[in-house]
Amino acid sequence: MSFDYWFMFPIALLIATIAMASGVEGATFFTPLFIIGLGLPTEVAVGTGLITEVFGFSSGLYAYMRRGLIDYKLGQMLLLITLPLALVGTWAAKSIPSDVLKGILGVGLFAIATSFLRSPEPTDLKQLDANIQAHPGKAPQTCLTSTAGDTFCYTVANRTEGRLLSGIGALFLGMVSTGLGEMNGYFLIQRCRVPSPVAVATSVFVVAITALTASIGHVVQFAQAGGETLATVLNLVAFTAPGVLIGAQLGSIVASRLSQKLLERSMGILFIVVGAIVLGEIILRHRATAAALIDQLAVLSGSVVL
Repeated sequence: MSFDYWFMFPIALLIATIAMASGVEGATFFTPLFIIGLGLPTEVAVGTGLITEVFGFSSGLYAYMRRGLIDYKLGQMLLLITLPLALVGTWAAKSIPSDVLKGILGVGLFAIATSFLRSPEPTDLKQLDANIQAHPGKAPQTCLTSTAGDTFCYTVANRTEGRLLSGIGALFLGMVSTGLGEMNGYFLIQRCRVPSPVAVATSVFVVAITALTASIGHVVQFAQAGGETLATVLNLVAFTAPGVLIGAQLGSIVASRLSQKLLERSMGILFIVVGAIVLGEIILRHRATAAALIDQLAVLSGSVVL
């Protein structure tokens, strides 16, 4: 094992703390960092970001399982869609040019930033939860009791719409390592009318298993590539994995001490900046290529005239 990436341990710890506190997927941070900061090829950055995310989500998933907040029936319904589409995204990423993948990632970061900047106020969520509990339907399909003794009764609405958006999110997860968690979170509350504690826990359950499946697809590709690619991934994960495991636990502590609204606004601004850098790098590189091509054409036309 090489110690070239030792500095990723404290960085991973910090990122996982922020990610768990703000409720965003860790790969949303790691993939751009690996591309911009470490200069890794896009497909390697995406796969390594997903593998790292799995370690962080496993910690959060265990916590929600202990609290008894996961709606496994709803989770299984969504997984039937997300698992195959995440694998399709992983497979498709091999055939998509690197710059196109970067472009998708950049646009996705802007979309995620918008969701953070337009996130509902805590009072709106409480009002929505109260409305769900007050109008669970004539015969609620699901009644779930947490280990703390809280009971949630509700009927999942707009199931087809939920499957569709989760499927799109899973496709993006497989291609660029992010998107599913952001689509699942508030959507489950707003459109499917699932109480927010259950929606968040079930979203973590779905994302964790989907990310694990997609990461296995990337691991197989790295193993087939072998050589320097596989060594780079292993050396990175050796330091990011323990960092995110610790950071995921610290995130819950930080979340209880910081203003959630301030954290979400900060994340929105950060993702706008990172998305602009990713897209700007593509534009500048292709601008230089276009300028070089024009110069070559000018030289050729000059030689023809002579």
